[in-house]
Amino acid sequence: MSFLWPQALWLLLAAPALVALYIFLLRRKKKNALRYASLGLVREALGPRQRFRRHVPPLLFLLAMIALIAAIARPSATITLPSEQRTIILAVDVSLSMRANDVEPSRIEAARAAAKEFVREQPSDVRIGIVSFAGSASVVQKPTRDHDELIAAIDRLQLQLHTAIGSGIIMSLATLFPDEGLELAIADFGVAPLRDGTRAKSLDRPRDEKKEFKPVPPGSNRSAAIILLTDGRRTIGPDPLEAAQMAADRGVKVYAVGFGKAGGGTATVDGMPIYMRFDEETLKAIAALTEAEYFQASSAAELKKVYETLNARYVLEKKETEISALASALGALLVVAAAALSLWWTHRIV
Repeated sequence: MSFLWPQALWLLLAAPALVALYIFLLRRKKKNALRYASLGLVREALGPRQRFRRHVPPLLFLLAMIALIAAIARPSATITLPSEQRTIILAVDVSLSMRANDVEPSRIEAARAAAKEFVREQPSDVRIGIVSFAGSASVVQKPTRDHDELIAAIDRLQLQLHTAIGSGIIMSLATLFPDEGLELAIADFGVAPLRDGTRAKSLDRPRDEKKEFKPVPPGSNRSAAIILLTDGRRTIGPDPLEAAQMAADRGVKVYAVGFGKAGGGTATVDGMPIYMRFDEETLKAIAALTEAEYFQASSAAELKKVYETLNARYVLEKKETEISALASALGALLVVAAAALSLWWTHRIV
């Protein structure tokens, strides 16, 4: 816990002064009290319970004062709250390098397993969409809360040529903002038609007229996020950093996950050894531009941990919250309790 106005805590020095004043008044009252023939008889009549409870109302008043002084100091605490993020797009690299078997049984199978586990762990009120990208990008599954549909969509991922990371980000944004008319600026290298029979738009195709758009601060969109998984580097399509800037202008965080060894490595694809290395520098820049985080996973187990970490980001979030109202309410409750007990036991307010 921290305090926005810590200077007000100096008022707590009044607490021991009030305790000393209370003891002084008790002693003075004792001296001025009538003398009885037998003080022991009076004490026996009062009993230990009655002697103790006479101090309870003043104690509650003291605790109330401390709570109210704490409220004046404006306390704040880190509280775990349900996340406000409600739509997540999983953008998965389906380039041919994902067929590599340096991760058992293969990179794509490990990615599928981790993505399925991520989907299963999401609460029912979170919508998830799936975008795949290689030479172009396509929506494999529109955002939905149906986990069975999402898992079936993950099983439908098909490997293709090339790696268009920027296309994956833009298609994810187009899925999050279907009314903005976002276009996918990629070249059509003979990629198979999308599931609805259409093809991705090419760079030489005319662009639709854009609607008026006002950028927002990066990372400010609390209702949407993109998780980008890739094991390679851009070989075609829009610049990933320009695509990331589009996401940043819409306040959408892009969590970038580099799958494979950060320094590169050799894997076997179709019986041929090839050297592969993902663009860690670009992925870090994408995450930084969008106020998100970058993760690196070199095995199926590490990838699963990354998704578990990301899952915690969406299900729960920690937020610094001022709790002055709570402290004030506690102080008021203690005052009422002290007054009520005093009236009940002594028929007067202390």
